[in-house]
Formats: sequence, C-alpha cells, structure tokens
Amino acid sequence: MKGKDIISILDFDADELIDIFELAKDIEGNPEKYRDTLHGYVLALLFFEPSTRTMYSFQTAMARLGGASLVFSDTSKTSIAKGETLGDTIRMFDGYADAIVIRHRIEGAAKYAADIAEAPVINAGDGTHHHPTQAVIDLYTIWKYRGVIEGLNIGVLGDLKYGRASTSFIYGVSLFKPSKLYLISPEELRLKEEVKSDLDRMGVDFVETTDLEGSLKELDVLYVTRIQKERFPDPAEYERVKGSYVVNMELLKNAKEGLMVMHPLPRVDEISTDVDSSPYAYYFKQARCGVPIRMALLKLVIIGDKNGCR
Repeated sequence: MKGKDIISILDFDADELIDIFELAKDIEGNPEKYRDTLHGYVLALLFFEPSTRTMYSFQTAMARLGGASLVFSDTSKTSIAKGETLGDTIRMFDGYADAIVIRHRIEGAAKYAADIAEAPVINAGDGTHHHPTQAVIDLYTIWKYRGVIEGLNIGVLGDLKYGRASTSFIYGVSLFKPSKLYLISPEELRLKEEVKSDLDRMGVDFVETTDLEGSLKELDVLYVTRIQKERFPDPAEYERVKGSYVVNMELLKNAKEGLMVMHPLPRVDEISTDVDSSPYAYYFKQARCGVPIRMALLKLVIIGDKNGCR
C-alpha cells in the first residue's frame, strides 16, 4: 500500500481490509512496538470543513507513530484568503509532507488533490461523496466486537442521500456480503440511484423502507446517521425531515439480542442519551477505534510495510 491514495472505500477489497484490521489490532495490543514507526515523517492535514474526530484522530495517530503534523483548518489565516487556488495549495503541501489528508465541501476534491500530489492522499470527506477512513473504522468496530462481518443483517438509518459516512459504510459492508441490508430513511432521503445500481451489480440483497420499528427485530447492526442540515440545498427540505427517527430504549425493547447500535458522530437527537449506558451502545467504542485504524493506514501508505516497525 505504500504511496496508495485512499479516495473511496472501494479502493480496497475485503482481504485488504482484514489486513488493515489485523494491523490495527496489533497496534492496540502493542503500542510501544509502533512508537517510532514514522519518526521523521510529516503529515499534512488540510481541513476545509469543520471536524473533531477525523482531524484530531489523524493528528493523534501521527503523533503516536512518532511523526509530525501540519494542521490547516482555518482558510482565513492562509493564502487561500488571498485567492490561492486549491491546486496551488495542494502543490505547496505536497512539497512539505509525506502524506496529505484532505476534507473539502466539494465532491471530487480529494481525487483532484490525488491527481496533483506525488504524496499519497487520503480522503477525509468530500461533500456528500465519500468518507473512506470512517468506513474502515466502522467495519473494524464490527469485526473487533462481533468477530465477523459476513452474513449479518445490517440496517443503515437516517440520511442516505446526502450522508457521505452512510454511503461509504454501505459500500464497505457490501464488500463482506451481508445477509441483508436494510436502508431505512424518509422517502426524501433515500439512497442515490447510482449507489443502488452499484449494490445490484455487487449482488447485495437490500430493501428500502421507512419502517425502523418493523426492521429492528431483524438487525444485528443498526448504523445511525445524523440528518445533516448543512448538506441540504433547500432548507425547507431539511425542515420536513429533521427528527424523523429517534433511537431510544423504548424502541430498543424490540431489538434482537446483541444488536450493535453505531453512529459516526456527532449526534444531535437521533440517539437518546438513555442508550449510552446500555449494551447496545457501540458508538463511543467506534470512535475510539479511529486512532488505531488511522495509525495502521498512515503506516501502510507512508512506509508500506504491514508487519513490524521501520
């Protein structure tokens, strides 16, 4: 994987993802072994949109590997405020860093950066398009705590139209041949037609529904997403669908035993806090998986060796 760009979760196959999971698990179990793996290397974090977990977990991952980070998160303090183009910004950081992580509001920005840069580029979210490292974290969480991803009934709830995390998760879990995929959303936020066509091509058995309660008793995993106000081109559309679903303990009384409730975070009101202390809650565990997974990915794309240290 040395020098590999990570633009979409479909840049991987299932075997490659399992290799990443095994490396992340070893990193969790043997952190000292990896402490100086990226000593002397520099990571550029170019965030043109707000971020908490993604930006800081990448920064933490690089620090725990012994490397340094250049953090760019306020365009008003950079030459972009003077009119510098995205292309020129990428070229500059390509000269400073050994890898580039980019988040941008425009779909395709990460691919554009990868076409320009010689250093590997990792997509940290481009518009409503892709968020591949979040999907790797999500899949690792299931693999780590469930022991298997194949053959599960997976539900994805909320904004399936504009949510890049939900789209990437749907593609990612489809690589592992789920038993059935339940796509649960308001009619207005159904999955894009091109994604459904891809699922058909991949042979994924899926059903679209608005009925969360009726689907719940079938699910092994419920992946909840926020309805993202900032993604809606029409504010009136958001007002029609906000608060469509709330996952709480009253709802979960009908859940299958062992159900994993996941969420890429941040949440607003779609998961009640009464779920937090229940055995269903995996979203904070999921967030903690972000550092070892991103450590594994940075190690692989910068120096390429899966086993051992530099």
